[in-house]
Amino acid sequence: MATKVAEIKTLKQGKYLVLGGEASKITSISTSSPGKHGAAKARIEAVGIFDNQKRSLVKPVNAKVDIPIIDKRVGQVLAIMGEEVQLMDLETYETIDLPIPEDLKGDIAEGKEVEYIEAMGNMKIMRTKGGN
Repeated sequence: MATKVAEIKTLKQGKYLVLGGEASKITSISTSSPGKHGAAKARIEAVGIFDNQKRSLVKPVNAKVDIPIIDKRVGQVLAIMGEEVQLMDLETYETIDLPIPEDLKGDIAEGKEVEYIEAMGNMKIMRTKGGN
């Protein structure tokens, strides 16, 4: 698992963190003011990138959390095989088989370029790029 560590107070909406062993995208973050002797707390709501599960976390703002290292890449569709697509990475020229996301089923075609992400050993197609 490729991760780095950051304090909760440095996180923003739209960034990523590891919750429950899954890379998740922060959908909302709010802080509560500290009491007389307490520390400020942050409440983070996030959605898993690969499993779309909602997760939440409540911790002090100076607590440390893991941040996944996300590699965004571009690949070209070589073949569509039912519910999966075979991609060729345009940098390394390796071929990868990935499932087609529900929201992109009509947009993916052979020869088209797509953006995909790789994080914590998982891969997912994010969007199609213009062109071919």
